[in-house]
Amino acid sequence: MLALNFYSTVFADALRHGVKTATIRLGDKRDKYCDGQVVWITVGRRFGTRRKIFAAIIDRVEMKRLAEVTPREIERDNPQLRRHEDLVEFLSKIYGRPVLLDDEVTVIHFSRVEEGEGAPPMDV
Repeated sequence: MLALNFYSTVFADALRHGVKTATIRLGDKRDKYCDGQVVWITVGRRFGTRRKIFAAIIDRVEMKRLAEVTPREIERDNPQLRRHEDLVEFLSKIYGRPVLLDDEVTVIHFSRVEEGEGAPPMDV
């Protein structure tokens, strides 16, 4: 089972409440994550203890230039951000290096998988 891990516990509540439904990662991650794949959503430090928040299905994986990421994708990644400039600053802090609008990123959209009995509501 693969995991989509988030290093900052700040995201744990946003993940639990369904306001964070995407992640934007530097580089091409299409060889690791693909549409329809089931993953664990986890929070914790690298090489440390991680906490499983929930299981999720990957709805869509797209690679694009950071400048092509939509405002909606930015908000789904980090509900505190709205603009590309904010995202560039945020990613630069996470990756510990300058991030540019020309950098390639992978946008991974995911949905929670509810465990247990009962069918989810159907869209009509």
